[in-house]
Amino acid sequence: MRCRRATSLTAAVLWAAVAGLTGCSGATDGGPASCGGLHVASWSQDARVTAEFARYGDEGAAPGSWSGGDGTHSVRLPDGRTLWLADDPVLEPVHPPPNPLGQPYAWRDTTGGRTPAWAHNALLVMSPAGRLERTLTGGTATAPGAFFPDVSAVPQVWRWPVQGVVEPRSPGAAERVVRILLWDRAAGPPPWLYGVPLATEVATLSLPDLRLETIVKVSDQGAVPQPGARVLYGATAVRANGWTYVFGGDDGPGRTPSMPSSRAYLARVPEGRLAEPGAWRYWDGAGWQPSAARAAPVLGGGSGTDGGAARNDRRGVGSSFSVVRQDGTWVLFTMDAGGPAGSGLSAVATYWACAPQGPWHGPAAGFRPPLPPDSAGGAVVYNPQGHPEFDGRSGLLLSYDLNWLGVSSAQVAAEVHRNAALYRPRFVRLRLGPTAPPSAPATSPARH
Repeated sequence: MRCRRATSLTAAVLWAAVAGLTGCSGATDGGPASCGGLHVASWSQDARVTAEFARYGDEGAAPGSWSGGDGTHSVRLPDGRTLWLADDPVLEPVHPPPNPLGQPYAWRDTTGGRTPAWAHNALLVMSPAGRLERTLTGGTATAPGAFFPDVSAVPQVWRWPVQGVVEPRSPGAAERVVRILLWDRAAGPPPWLYGVPLATEVATLSLPDLRLETIVKVSDQGAVPQPGARVLYGATAVRANGWTYVFGGDDGPGRTPSMPSSRAYLARVPEGRLAEPGAWRYWDGAGWQPSAARAAPVLGGGSGTDGGAARNDRRGVGSSFSVVRQDGTWVLFTMDAGGPAGSGLSAVATYWACAPQGPWHGPAAGFRPPLPPDSAGGAVVYNPQGHPEFDGRSGLLLSYDLNWLGVSSAQVAAEVHRNAALYRPRFVRLRLGPTAPPSAPATSPARH
C-alpha cells in the first residue's frame, strides 16, 4: 500500500530559522552542501491525465485489458514512451452507466456471483503523445495473468512491481534496459490483508520490445523473524551522481502508539548494476555497507535534533511513498497516516532534505487529494507517486490511488466493481515553494 502545528510564536520562529527558510547544510551523498527547503505551495487537478486512464479503462474490450488497479509508478523509455506499472489490476472490460443499481458510473459485471478477472501485476504502455495504447500481461489471450509471474501458487507468493529505471545493461554499456524493482509478498492471515513481506527482486526488460529477461533476488527478508521488521526496497528510486538511490520501508501492521507508521530505509547502487545483489550498499546511519541487516532508518522511528532544533520524525511514512529531487532538494511525499496528529488516509504530507539519507525535515502540510464523484463514505486515497518525467510549466505531476475501506475483502471488491472509478489513479499538479513553518495537513493550499 502514511506536521505538527507550531504551538507558539517561539516554536514557529525556531523551526523557520533552523530547519527551513534558509536551507540546511552538511550533505555528503546525492546532494549539495546546502539547499533550500521545499513544500507544496499550491496544487490543481490534472484532468487530462486522469481522463486518459479513465478513457483507457472504459474503452478496453479485449480480455486482458486494464480497467483498474493501483501501484501507478512510471518509467520514461528512451523512445519517448512511458511504461506504467500496475499492481493488482482488473483485466476485464467495464460496462457503461447506469449500473444495475441505477448509479451513473461505469461498473463491472458480477451478476450470477461471477468474479471479474484480475492479476497481481501488469504493465501499461503510453505513447510519446500521452495516449495509453496496450496492456502487457502474462498467461494466454483468453486467460491473462501476471506479467511478472507469481513465485508460487501454494503457498501463494506474488510479485508487485514498485519502481523502475532505465540504465545501461552493465556499467558503461551503450545498450540500455529497464530494471523493475519487485516486492515478493505471501498470503497471510489478518492483519496481513495485503500480504506478508518476503523479499526485494529486480527484473530486467529488454528494449524496445519490453521482453522479460531475468528476475534476480537482491534482498531476502524471509529469515527476519518479525514480519513487521522486514524491509522491502523500491517504494521509490532516484538517480543522482552516478548512483540509483532506492528507498524502502518496513510496512507491516501492528505498530505501537509511539510508532504507528512505517520507517523509511535507503540503499544505493552504481548505475548499470541494479540487478547485481553484491553491488547494493545500505545506509546504516553513518555510512554505506553491504549488509541489509545493518540498515538503519533514515526517517521515522524516533526523535532527535537538527542543528540544535527539536525534530519529531515519529510520524514516519506510509508503506508506499515517493521521493523526487528538485533544484538539489530531495522531497518526500507520503500519506499522513501517523498519529496522534496524523490525518489518516486523507492528506498527503511532505518532508525535505539536502541528501537522500537526510536529515529529513518535516512533516509539512501537503494537500487533501480530491475524490471522484459518488465515492463519499468509504473511499480512501493512498500511494502518492511523483512523476518528474512529466514535469512542465504547470508543475510536478503526482498520482494517487483510490480504493474502498470495508470490513472484508469481499465488500471492498463489491464496491470497486460497482463503481469502476474507485480503483483507478487520479492526478494532480504540484507547485513546490520555499518551506514555511509547519501547519496541520488538514489545511490544503489554495488551488491555482
